[in-house]
Amino acid sequence: MSSQPRCRSCGADLRTTFVDLGVSPLSNSYVPADALGRMEPYYPLHAFVCDVCFLVQVEAYETPEAIFSNYAYLSSYSDSWLAHCETYAALAIERLGLEPNAFVVEAASNDGYLLRYFKERGLRTLGIEPARNVAEIARERGIETEAIFLGVASGNDVRGRHGAADLVIANNVIAHVPDVHDFFGGLRALLAPNGTITVEFPHLVRLIEGVEFDTIYHEHFSYYSLFALEALLAKVGLKAVDVDRLSTHGGSLRVWIRHASDVRPETAALDALRGEERRFGITDSSTYAAFAERVATRKREIWQFLISAAEAGKSVAGYGAPAKGNTLLNYCGIKPSEIPFTVDRNPLKVGTYLPGSRIPVFSPERLRERKPDYVLILPWNIRDEVTEQVGFIREWGGRFVVAMPRLEVM
Repeated sequence: MSSQPRCRSCGADLRTTFVDLGVSPLSNSYVPADALGRMEPYYPLHAFVCDVCFLVQVEAYETPEAIFSNYAYLSSYSDSWLAHCETYAALAIERLGLEPNAFVVEAASNDGYLLRYFKERGLRTLGIEPARNVAEIARERGIETEAIFLGVASGNDVRGRHGAADLVIANNVIAHVPDVHDFFGGLRALLAPNGTITVEFPHLVRLIEGVEFDTIYHEHFSYYSLFALEALLAKVGLKAVDVDRLSTHGGSLRVWIRHASDVRPETAALDALRGEERRFGITDSSTYAAFAERVATRKREIWQFLISAAEAGKSVAGYGAPAKGNTLLNYCGIKPSEIPFTVDRNPLKVGTYLPGSRIPVFSPERLRERKPDYVLILPWNIRDEVTEQVGFIREWGGRFVVAMPRLEVM
């Protein structure tokens, strides 16, 4: 690894720190019980902002093959996320006029959670999911899935065997890709001449506004604004034509993309967002300069809550075992002495320990058994879903807590 990292989008030297979160293990490297006596690898979690294309990014310390070939995240365990996906499928079919024989391909298709809504409407589907264990789950659910990483070569291979896609989907995956040119080239390789790509990703503007530092972790290599995305698209023969603003993941964008040669006009919504980003200062280095101190302030707020709870004799448990929660816990230095356990619905995580903090993960019934006074919702982006699922904590006077986008006791 070079001493001077370079921007993975434009190649410029990365000289400006966005935030340095110290060192941390990989956020999805859950520790099995029989490995508690072993050391975990820790890596610097230092986010830079490119002074040329303004892509925020962390260095790649592990390969995607090491991170994603066997993965613990399953999208189907969030009811609100499934509802979001069903709505998107109906919208895409209507907006693009997709007929029942249309071909839809999703990159990073996980357990088939999204493609099933297209298949139910009679469309032909194919998932591309590099995590072999997750791809097998999708196949068991009837979603044809290839366990490969998408790039130019594999995209051309898939197109040669299955045909060009009318719709290519890449939801919440572009952050996970270190070789962005190869990945977007792969999306382009899959795309029919008149086809459309949609990508969804957390909006960098919302991350900065909400001090959402916990969304920064090693598996998220890059953090996009529309400006940074369009700079990249121009390098690979693609262009944005429309954008939707989403509430998911603390505030996201869905960008509709076509071949650069496509003559169909772009929408006013796209140009409006460009103007908003300019006014926000997305290309002004001073916009990024104050973020680190705001992160440090949030850390102090979280610790003040935990200290106050302990001094009052109150117990705190966690809900969820998301990657973002592991960034928060490890940056803040929170251990089982502060949060003795967390709970999660995902059976791949139950029975493991969170990386770094070593907080044990149980099923949600543990909350009934232990009756904590506070439950810290680590996947704060689905707080409404969580408070409904385990609202029974209020039976003994339990209260919910979220740390993002501001510390709040509910």
